[in-house]
Amino acid sequence: MTFSLKIAGLAVAGALVATPGLAIEVSKSVEVDAAPAAVWEMIGTFCDIEKWHPAVTKCELSEDGGKNLRTLTLPDGAALVEEEVSREEEAMSYTYAILNGPLPVENYKSTISVTGSGEGSTISWSGTFDAAGASDEEASNVIGGIYDAGLSSLKEKAGAM
Repeated sequence: MTFSLKIAGLAVAGALVATPGLAIEVSKSVEVDAAPAAVWEMIGTFCDIEKWHPAVTKCELSEDGGKNLRTLTLPDGAALVEEEVSREEEAMSYTYAILNGPLPVENYKSTISVTGSGEGSTISWSGTFDAAGASDEEASNVIGGIYDAGLSSLKEKAGAM
């Protein structure tokens, strides 16, 4: 092998190693006929997800090193542990990360937010992650299904306000 071929091979190998894998992104949103502040209040605190998400039977709030954690119990008894990464009351959004649980994802970070004016709001829920133990499509479908179920529930509850 010539010197120039070795250098070219090393350059290609270096580029492959230096190129990060692309995270999967899932984004969902729903329009609701309720004022943004009322919708944000309905979403509530980090552990209030148990009041509106049909897949959460229980939420336990804890703290670790000054970080808010929630342990979500699912209908089958499985548990998810999530960390609240940031919360912005004025922007009506919070971001969280999954630390461990049964979902086919890793490096998961997600944001739920409310925007709008007057008596109309948009609730947006988006996340980025890597598939783990499943295909990208399967992982995307699981996360998309979680978002859809939560947004549908919030829309129904907002309609009853």
